[in-house]
Amino acid sequence: MNKIWIIAQREFLSRVQKKTFLLTTILLPVVIFGLYGLIIYFAVKTADNYKVAIADNANLFGGKIESKDDIKFEFVKNETIISLKDKIANKELDGYVYVPKDFDASNGDTISFVSGKTVGLMNRGEIQKRIDNALQERKLLTSLNINKKELDSLQHGNEIKFATVEGKEENDAKAGISYGVGYVSGFLIYIILFIYGTMVMRGVMEEKTNRIAEVIISSVKPFQLMMGKITGIGAVGLVQFIIWITLTVSLRVGLVLLFPGAAESNHALSSATHAMAEVKNSGAMNSFLGGLSDVNFPLIVGCFIFYFIGGYLLYSSLFAAVGSAVNEDPQDAQSLLLPITMPIIFGIVIMTKAVNDPTCGLAVFGSLFPLTSPIVMMARIPFGVPNTVPYWQLALSIALLIGGFLCTTWVSAKIYRVGILMYGKKTTWKEMWKWAWRKN
Repeated sequence: MNKIWIIAQREFLSRVQKKTFLLTTILLPVVIFGLYGLIIYFAVKTADNYKVAIADNANLFGGKIESKDDIKFEFVKNETIISLKDKIANKELDGYVYVPKDFDASNGDTISFVSGKTVGLMNRGEIQKRIDNALQERKLLTSLNINKKELDSLQHGNEIKFATVEGKEENDAKAGISYGVGYVSGFLIYIILFIYGTMVMRGVMEEKTNRIAEVIISSVKPFQLMMGKITGIGAVGLVQFIIWITLTVSLRVGLVLLFPGAAESNHALSSATHAMAEVKNSGAMNSFLGGLSDVNFPLIVGCFIFYFIGGYLLYSSLFAAVGSAVNEDPQDAQSLLLPITMPIIFGIVIMTKAVNDPTCGLAVFGSLFPLTSPIVMMARIPFGVPNTVPYWQLALSIALLIGGFLCTTWVSAKIYRVGILMYGKKTTWKEMWKWAWRKN
């Protein structure tokens, strides 16, 4: 055990002390958020309100169109098309809508929006939406004598409430939060398995091609070398992952503090801000906060750490076995990686099904099968334990993952012991299988 610790310490320090580690771990997120900050900065500094004049001579809109900070509508009187064009030329307006007195939609007359420059796709859609809403509300008021708010209350007055057999109510907010947390958690595990598993394989390949492994094997057992390398690189990945999360949160908070008006200048953020305001005013914010409190985040974090470590240890041993069997040609590794990467890809496919139907048979199977459980189980846990994931399924998944790690480590160690000292011969999975089951 002491030799495994020494090898792990060497692997950890040799990677952490490199300049490339500092560049990829610290500088890369800073550069990304720096570019993002510049985009926000120029968006804030160059943000202009889009001003539109409405010459409604036929009283088509009833003098009412929704105006917000990004696009403002202003009703004008006694304006001709020539005078409106002059105002656009003098940059007093960005566009106008001219409705003549004899306008009749039943005769095929259409509304034209005239602008001095090309209208962007998002502004085009927003202008279209607000004009359509104003026309719809005007027609409802003149034909049925009801306004749009009353119609919305009739359409959304009866809502269906979902509850369990125990009487516990489950709102849409909790379902949405569980979906998002489950999807992100499963996808992070998926990325981790690929990145750090490949890192282990490349580390083994480098030591083999450089003949460093021959020297190390003379002092330690192949199993100790493999486990030390897996543990050291896993620690590097864990540190890198924690730094990324810390930097992401810190830089995100810093951008918000530096550019408090960014949300108003960015169209997507502005829409989200207005939507949140409407949710808060309608009382749905309480429902959202209630759904947030129903999600067991301590359990999710604990399970994420376990499945992160368990999935990494299981797959890294397989990646190490492949790295030990490969010679100088990197293409040999690609042909041997297919049986290892297929379960990971299969896991992400099942995860997309599990976040939509976490209790279906495929989701249960994927959360129990050791090669897919790190991804699929993390997609199911946010939906609730034991309501969605019974205790026995969670316990069985943990036990099978531990058993799968022990099994793959035992098989990979036997392959590693032979492959790390074999040169000049192209290895196949059939031959590696013989190595794994050959008696000592």
